[in-house]
Amino acid sequence: MQQIELFLDTNLTSLHMPNIRTTDIVEILIIAFLVYHILVWAKNTRIWSLMKGVVIIVVFVLIAAIFNMTTILWIVQNVFSIAVIAIVVILQPELRKALEQLGRKNIISSLLSFDNGKSSGRFSDKTVNEITRACVEMAKVRTGALIVIEQNHSLAEYERTGIDVDGIVTSQLLINIFEHNTPLHDGAVIVCGDRITSATCYLPLSDNMELGKELGTRHRAGVGVSEVTDSLTIIVSEETGKISVAYGGELERGVDSDRLKERLRQIQNKPTEEHRHKSARRGKAK
Repeated sequence: MQQIELFLDTNLTSLHMPNIRTTDIVEILIIAFLVYHILVWAKNTRIWSLMKGVVIIVVFVLIAAIFNMTTILWIVQNVFSIAVIAIVVILQPELRKALEQLGRKNIISSLLSFDNGKSSGRFSDKTVNEITRACVEMAKVRTGALIVIEQNHSLAEYERTGIDVDGIVTSQLLINIFEHNTPLHDGAVIVCGDRITSATCYLPLSDNMELGKELGTRHRAGVGVSEVTDSLTIIVSEETGKISVAYGGELERGVDSDRLKERLRQIQNKPTEEHRHKSARRGKAK
């Protein structure tokens, strides 16, 4: 008990309350905001489990410091630098994913126009209907399909893994691509705007342990690409004939044609155009 009191007296008596300025309050709020979002992000990754282990280690180190356990403190000092490097290596996939998500934030894309005016994420109502019709027809005969629809985040790195198609989106073309025993049926189709850019593309597989064990490679690839890009992926199951939609790392299973059209229109950016047309009609009426 005396050692604890001595430790507290030694380390707390030198503390004093500094003068707080307005900039200090703003700085505290910014740090609190960042820490909060880092914790929210970490809770859905392996970092959360790692943080629990780090907290336990910190408690043991604190106890060692209180009771002046010099050997343990010496080990901690010499292992700390190596441990930091090991953590970075272990968490490399999560850290890369976090940086990719940060780069996809709208605030950055609005300040720095990387797209040079290109509206690749916008497509027509005809494309919505053609994709929906193709998926429903393939689901009826249990033809497996994997369709990735690009938004703001470029899918060029995945397009390069496939074969160039560059054709207008039609239900007949999509059905022919995914037909069994055809050269292009294996892999993913990437849709950019109103065109199919590539087929037989390879996608990253999700390592999300919450996905059902009954889901195969096609579903894990659909979720995987939605985790690292802002694309919407449509999966038609070859085993069950059900249609699923992956977006933002989440998988919605068993969607019907109406729900599929709704999900496609959510990324179509159509409301802005409709609002513009309504405003124009109102102006003419006046």
